[in-house]
Amino acid sequence: MDIHVYTTPTCPYCRKAKAFLDENNVSYKNIDVSSSREAAQEMIDKSGQMGVPVIIIDGEVIVGFNRKRLEELLNIR
Repeated sequence: MDIHVYTTPTCPYCRKAKAFLDENNVSYKNIDVSSSREAAQEMIDKSGQMGVPVIIIDGEVIVGFNRKRLEELLNIR
């Protein structure tokens, strides 16, 4: 499963999303958009959004920390 999480260090929902993934032993690539203009543009291009977190799981874009959708996509209960 290919998972990318676009975040910033100060975003509380980013921390919640990463904590959820960590608690469920889900591997992901964290991409800090505050330190890379290129990463920020990549996130905008893929999601159409400037807000974080943006979580992409096997091509499906989730904007924000949507616990229910993450559980569905990752088969977590």
